[in-house]
Amino acid sequence: MDKFDTAILNVLQEDGQTPFTELGERVGLSPSACHKRVKELWRTGVITQQVVIVNEREAGLETSVFVQATLKNQQQSTLNEFEKAVTRHREIMECYLMAGLSDYLLRILCLDGADYERIHTEILTRLPGVDRVITNFAIRKVFRRTAVPL
Repeated sequence: MDKFDTAILNVLQEDGQTPFTELGERVGLSPSACHKRVKELWRTGVITQQVVIVNEREAGLETSVFVQATLKNQQQSTLNEFEKAVTRHREIMECYLMAGLSDYLLRILCLDGADYERIHTEILTRLPGVDRVITNFAIRKVFRRTAVPL
């Protein structure tokens, strides 16, 4: 990647539907050169998908919950089963394998406390290998970045 690729990615992270003519003007390349570079960024896996970012609050999903999950053991098969299972639940927005007191950190998006109780009872406590979950409710989202700092 060079400075043009970085500039292209910065523009596309702001608006993934920026026309190539505008993209070229903003980064100092022709539209066709931008098209070739974007195509190459897709081919090499630097760009992996193009999405629409939904305003969670406007969609009625106002509650973010951070859950620390501790597993019964750290055997690779237990980790694999847990990771496979969490991907099946759309309420689980993010999952990170952690170093420290818990094995995983999950961000869950839900309607409210009652909806989280359902998720806790029907999903989290039934995930394979789970020994304990610790729940933290977010009071307010201050900001969320979606753009990678390039």
